[in-house]
Amino acid sequence: MLRDAILPTLWRLSLPNMVAMGMSVLVAVAETYYVGRLGTTALAAMALVFPLAMLTQMMSNGAMGSGVSSAISRALGNGDRDKASALAVHALVIGGVVGVLYSLLLVLCGSVFYRWLGGRGEVLQAATGFGAVLFSGAVLVWLCNTLASVVRGTGNMQWPSAVLFGVSLLQIVVGGAFGLGLGPAPRWGMAGVALGNIVAMAVAVMVLGWYLLCGQDRLLLRWRGARLSWPMFQDILRVGALACISPVQTSLAALVLTGMVARLGPDALAGYGIGQRLEFLLIPIAFGVGVAAVPMVGMAMGAGQVVRARKVAWTGAWLAAAILAVLGLLVVLWPRLWSGIFTQDAAVLVHADAYLRTVGLAFGLFGMGLVLYFASLGAGHVLGPVLAGTVRLLVVIAGGSWLMAGATPSAQGLFVLVVVAMALYGLCTIASVWRTPWHKK
Repeated sequence: MLRDAILPTLWRLSLPNMVAMGMSVLVAVAETYYVGRLGTTALAAMALVFPLAMLTQMMSNGAMGSGVSSAISRALGNGDRDKASALAVHALVIGGVVGVLYSLLLVLCGSVFYRWLGGRGEVLQAATGFGAVLFSGAVLVWLCNTLASVVRGTGNMQWPSAVLFGVSLLQIVVGGAFGLGLGPAPRWGMAGVALGNIVAMAVAVMVLGWYLLCGQDRLLLRWRGARLSWPMFQDILRVGALACISPVQTSLAALVLTGMVARLGPDALAGYGIGQRLEFLLIPIAFGVGVAAVPMVGMAMGAGQVVRARKVAWTGAWLAAAILAVLGLLVVLWPRLWSGIFTQDAAVLVHADAYLRTVGLAFGLFGMGLVLYFASLGAGHVLGPVLAGTVRLLVVIAGGSWLMAGATPSAQGLFVLVVVAMALYGLCTIASVWRTPWHKK
């Protein structure tokens, strides 16, 4: 982590994460396929719920989770294993408390959010029912991702990736069985698909918890005699809490756009939801590289190797940009490779294909910005990338309001706005990291 060549080490650490994140892509494909079998109303309802579901993952895994990995890796890089163990306990307290609050908010107030997004009638009713089941397990998502982030903070990417790979398969099987009524399972529709997520997260929490309690010796959870202290919470929150602003901004941008597209009709909303689902999956793919960069940067910063930390950041950024640029080129040229999986409705496919052909152009730049965001978390300098997210959100709000105020608002106009906002996010993040001098804190 501190001495070997950067690119081979980063690739070795990234590969397990990318495999696990590839499974998250497969889960998304499977769940959207299941819901697509239930009709256009169900697809439109899923488009309303999906941004909030991704916010759960981005906050618990990418933002607060990376704050946890950053704090633990910096402690280990400084040679303080006792502090790293104490930080793990504090991280689980944060994950549990925030997870419960998140569940309560979205279960009790979910219908309000979906109505704000433009949900009406049957679509609103379906979204409310689906969200109530899905978000009742949000606390499990927070605990799972916190435990995985603790393990990743030690530099071990293989174990959490293996666990997430396994539970992803479980989620596909359980969600499909209870969603579509396969075999002896009852047909519960969208609620059955949501149940797959809850079962998978519960299993992941048990396995990862066992691993940290007695399955390895890099970092052991010591609950007995543990004392909670504000400095420990502060070490995590000074990075993680600020970082949580970024996924909130990303989801707000998606929510604003979803609300605008919803006003153009259910066909446009369903098509946008199919395309948007791929866009949100860029975050887990970039996460595969970014989450590997977090402990490499964090340990280097903890050991005072600032130059190495910055080299790790830029190497990871170019690696992710190359991977996502190829993915973007594929969907620009052949959008039906993605959209054709979920529906054969011609009206829906028109919108889905238009979205993919437009937004795919910025995938590489967007991925580069995301990895630099993660690397900044590892370094403890995250303000610049967060402000880049603010720029993206403001562009979406201002540009979307102008487009919707026109005489004939179009879905294509909104899709162009998306690609402009994504490109600006990538460029602003690159500029902020380039100009921010890192130093050991």
